[in-house]
Amino acid sequence: MTFTRSLLAAVGFMALAASSAQAADAESCKAVRFADVGWTDIQVITGIASSLFDALGYQSEVKTLSVPVTYASLKNKDIDVFLGNWMPSMTADVQPYFDDKSVEQLQPANLEGAGYGIVVPQYVADAGVKSIADLAANKDKFGGKFYGIESGNDGNRIISTIIGDAKNNLAGWELVESSEAGMLTEAEKAIKNNEWILFLGWTPHPVMGEMKIAYLDGVADYGFGPAKVYTNVRAGYLAECPNAGKLVSNLRFDLKMEGEMMAPVLKDGKDPKEVALEWIKANPDSINAWLEGVTTLDGGDAKAAAQALLK
Repeated sequence: MTFTRSLLAAVGFMALAASSAQAADAESCKAVRFADVGWTDIQVITGIASSLFDALGYQSEVKTLSVPVTYASLKNKDIDVFLGNWMPSMTADVQPYFDDKSVEQLQPANLEGAGYGIVVPQYVADAGVKSIADLAANKDKFGGKFYGIESGNDGNRIISTIIGDAKNNLAGWELVESSEAGMLTEAEKAIKNNEWILFLGWTPHPVMGEMKIAYLDGVADYGFGPAKVYTNVRAGYLAECPNAGKLVSNLRFDLKMEGEMMAPVLKDGKDPKEVALEWIKANPDSINAWLEGVTTLDGGDAKAAAQALLK
C-alpha cells in the first residue's frame, strides 16, 4: 500500500511538473501590445521584438502613439511594452509614472552610447556657433527658428524650455514642430544651399551620420547629451507574464545594428518590420542571446520556433 501511494504521488508530481513546463505564460499574456512613437530607431527594434513574439506563438500588436499617450496607456494597462525610453531627456515625461509605480524601467539599458541634442551644420560651427550662448547674436541667420519633430516629443519640450530660459536671450525664437522626415528634409535643403539651420540631432541615425553636423554645447542641464535607451513595461507585467517579460528583458541592441536597420527605412521607405526580419536573417546568431531562458507561449523550444524567421 505504501509503495502504491508513493508511486501515485510520484506520477502526480511528474504530471504537475510536465503541466507547468508546458505553460510558459497564461493565455491572457498571448497578446503583447507595443507602443511605437514613430521614431525610426524605435520602429525597427519594435519590429524585431514583435517578430520574435509572433514566432513564439504570441500575437504582437503595435500601436503608434505620442510619448504622453504612451505613458498614459502604460499606466492604464492599455500598452504592455515601450522600447524607447531615452534618458535623461525623457526624465520629465516618465518620472511621474515611476513615482506612482505604474510604469517600470527595465535594467540595464537596451541601448548604450546614444546621443541627443541640438545640432548645426559644421560650417555654422566653424563660423563660431558652438553653444546655446552663441545663438542670440545670430537670430537673423537662423530665421529665429529651431526645427523639431512631432508634437509631444521630449526634444521639442527641451527646446521650448531653452527658448523660455531668460538667460539664453532667445525671446521671440520659434520651435517648428514637424516630423522626423519633415525635419530632415528642411535640414538637407538648408545644408545643400549652405544656409544656417538649428535642428534636433541624435545617434544612432544613418542620415544624420552622413551629414557634417556639430552638437551645440550648453544643453546638458536641460537633458540633452550622452544618452541611454531603456525598455519600459506596465506595472506588474513581468510577474503576470514572466516568459514574455524575460524576452523583453533580454533585448539588447547596439548603434551599428540600429543604424543598419534605420537606413533602408529612411532612405528607401521600406517597412520597419520587414527590415527587422531581413536583419535577423542576415544575423541569425543574434537570436540566441535574446531567447536565452525563454520558451514559446506553450512552453516549447523558443530557439527552434524562431528558426522560422530565418527561412
